[in-house]
Order: sequence, then C-alpha cells, then structure tokens
Amino acid sequence: MRVDAHHHLWDTGAREYGWMDGAWADPVRGRFDAARYAEAARDVTASVVVQALPDAGETRDLLETAHTAQAAGPVRAVVGWVDLTAPDAAATLARLLAAPSGRHLAGIRHLVQDEPDPRWLLRADVARGVRAVGAAGLAYDVLVRPAQAEAALEFARRLPEVRLVLDHAGKPDIAGGAWEPWASWIEEMAAVPNVTVKLSGLVTEAAPGWTPADVLPYARHVLAAFGPGRTMYGSDWPVCTLAATYGQVAALAEEACADLGEAARALVFGGTARRVYRLDG
Repeated sequence: MRVDAHHHLWDTGAREYGWMDGAWADPVRGRFDAARYAEAARDVTASVVVQALPDAGETRDLLETAHTAQAAGPVRAVVGWVDLTAPDAAATLARLLAAPSGRHLAGIRHLVQDEPDPRWLLRADVARGVRAVGAAGLAYDVLVRPAQAEAALEFARRLPEVRLVLDHAGKPDIAGGAWEPWASWIEEMAAVPNVTVKLSGLVTEAAPGWTPADVLPYARHVLAAFGPGRTMYGSDWPVCTLAATYGQVAALAEEACADLGEAARALVFGGTARRVYRLDG
C-alpha cells in the first residue's frame, strides 16, 4: 500500500481561502477534487486529505468525500479542523466521530502558522483542546513556521500523551539556504517520542528553479533524525504544483530514501502513516 499522508481538496468557487492572497495563488485556484487528485496520484492506494481552512463545514465536506471515495478512490482519512479553544471542543469531536462519515476522521489541524502570536500553541485553552483530540484517539498535525519553532518544541514536550505530526518538516527556509537553527531543532523534535514528521511541502519552501540538490539535504536530515518509522511521505498537492508536478515531488521523496532498504522505504511510503492515522482500523 502506498500512502500519501498529506494533500488537499478544495473549490475556491465554493469557499474563500483567505491565505490565497495574491496572484501567486492563481495556479491553485479552482476546483481540485478527489477525481482530479486520483488522476495526479495514480500510484497512491490510500491518502490523507488535510484541512486548509478553519471551517467546520470544510471538515464535514472532506469527511463526506472520504466516505464516498471509500470504494472508488484513494482518499481514506481526513485531518480536519475544530475550534480547539472552544470549551466544547471535546463534544464537537464526539459529534464528528459519531456521524456516518466519522470513522474517516484521523486527526485535527489548526493553521498555527497564520497565528500572530508565536506562542499560540502554549495557551491553556489550546492545550485543553489538543488533549481532547488525543483523548478521542486522533492525531494532531502541527503546522508552524520557524518563528514558532521554539513554542512547538515546548508544546510537544508538554503533551506526551498525544500523537503529534509535524507538517512539512517545520517549513525550513530552503530558499534562503538556512540550515541552523532548523537542523538542531529537528533533532530536538525527533527526541520527543510522540512526534512524527511529514516529508512534505519542501519544494514550495525552495527558490524558483530549485534542483534536487537544494532540497535533498533537508529531506535526508529529517529522515536521519526521525528514522523511517516516524517519517511519512506527503505530496502537499495541489500546493506543490506551485513549484513542481506531483511526479517530481514523488521522485524527490524516492531519491531522499534511495539509501534505505525496502522495509524502511515501505514505512516512509505507507507504514508510518497507517500506524499514526490508524488507516487499517
């Protein structure tokens, strides 16, 4: 089984995606649905679709898509959104899980990278909400930029009982050639045993006209720090198409794993995601 642990689906004609705030986003405006994803990711047998809006309606729609696609497409699981700061976050999670499509809910994510407070993750109400996510048997995806890295590390250490997934390797500044403090931070995050990481989203952090030589050192450092059993491949489609084709992203991940044995590659391209997101359940 080949698993893509991170991609998106959306229709900008139906919802407004405020983070698409300029002409740079024109190539990813429009309808990117499950059929279009399946056409791009022909070798994927199971996928995890991830929220792109702080919108409960989007999460419900993604769950319905996964429910509908169960027999015909690769979408198997959803990392959705709930208001983690709300006092009733646990009840909201329970309602989502109780719905017919609820068995496809595998995790929750908030667009922490867009929060003006770099220590947002350390708020008491956020911690309460994330603990509710863990108590519901779900993973929590951590989406941060370098400015929020210190808080993310402290957050991970405070919540050992929750399965945490670091999206896009913490979004290193590949375009700027920055290595430290990102590289040391990755090692510190890897030392927290409840954290796994996604080998995803790196091509859009690189400069236009990137080459594999620009990106591979970052990918390989992630693999060395976390190991294949705590690393999972994700395409970040369609965002990745701003910088590469789906095939180029997949080939880059394969190249990063070229020195691994067959069993280790199977973890990166399937086994880790199946365990963390409980895709076999």
